[in-house]
Amino acid sequence: MNKTEQRIDRSVTETTKATPSGETVASPEDGTTMQAIVQRAYGSADSLGLATIDRPTIAEDEVLIEVHAAGLDRGTWHLMTGTPYLIRLAGFGLTKPKQAVPGLDVSGRVVAVGSTVTRFSPGDDVFGIAQGSFAEYAAAKEAKLAHIPANTTFEQASVATVSAITALQALTDVGKLESGQSVLIIGASGGVGSYAIQLAKALGAEVTGVASTAKLDLVRSLGADHVIDYTTDDFVDAGRGYDLILDIGGRNSIARLRRALAQRGTLVIVGGEGGDTFTGGLGRQLRALLLSPFVSQRLTMFVSTEHHSMIERVAAFIESGEVIPSIGQRFSLADTADAIQQMEAGALKGKSVIVVRTAAADREINRGVAR
Repeated sequence: MNKTEQRIDRSVTETTKATPSGETVASPEDGTTMQAIVQRAYGSADSLGLATIDRPTIAEDEVLIEVHAAGLDRGTWHLMTGTPYLIRLAGFGLTKPKQAVPGLDVSGRVVAVGSTVTRFSPGDDVFGIAQGSFAEYAAAKEAKLAHIPANTTFEQASVATVSAITALQALTDVGKLESGQSVLIIGASGGVGSYAIQLAKALGAEVTGVASTAKLDLVRSLGADHVIDYTTDDFVDAGRGYDLILDIGGRNSIARLRRALAQRGTLVIVGGEGGDTFTGGLGRQLRALLLSPFVSQRLTMFVSTEHHSMIERVAAFIESGEVIPSIGQRFSLADTADAIQQMEAGALKGKSVIVVRTAAADREINRGVAR
């Protein structure tokens, strides 16, 4: 018996329904249960199990999505482990996850809408951020969804929100990138990095990507002008000062990053990797903010805005063909824990997808998607 089978055997049929506050609207479809990945305590991927639970109910400002695919991102891992501990104090659950079903990135078809929802109707194909997307059905705020771009598959759309809006905000809203500038992207082969490369190129930048040996070909294929293998070379020794650095890896000191930055360049620290178990990378980010007023370089951080206006900006880049979601590997819903373990080990490239409905391809053909 493999690990996945053991996790399924440990799973029990769940009947508890977490009903959000406010008005609720029941699903119009027959059937009240679904298959979902469930976690009842913080821990490793082994704490996840496949279970039968009630479908979510939706509040007046939410939609119910028939999930076709769900993206895997680093934030899901943090919420699964409850680390850094600051996450728990931020309202995600002190002793156990507040949301029993993990997963953020989602794509699928709307099957029900709340009473105040105006932008979507049942039958619409959407993507964005949901509450528990590793399931057959998920609830999502109307404000965190957009229509799937033309000529985009459900799988592509499912990996195109969390990482892409983070990359876009880091480059534009925070990094103030201008055409012709040079950008260094550290952690270029991951979810955020794979979008940052393409978006920076679309915005007219000269892009250098930093990754491991095995992932350099992916970084090149995404459009990077230059690549640096961090296992053999040091980006600080490249002999140039970059106008903008996106540090997604989270393992470099502020001093090292400043040596690779132009005299009046901008450093954007993306995410909270590294650091201690309580604050994670936030300590490094705060040190950068405190130092910034006293140096000529701009040192900054940010928290990504999860709003449909940002998702629609990403959708425009995808629809134009300037950005193509990079799917690294596909996993079934039952293999979600294995996917997370591989992500934690650094074995995945780009964004991996949890395929919830294998019949989605037939429906995409009906939508006129180019395949």
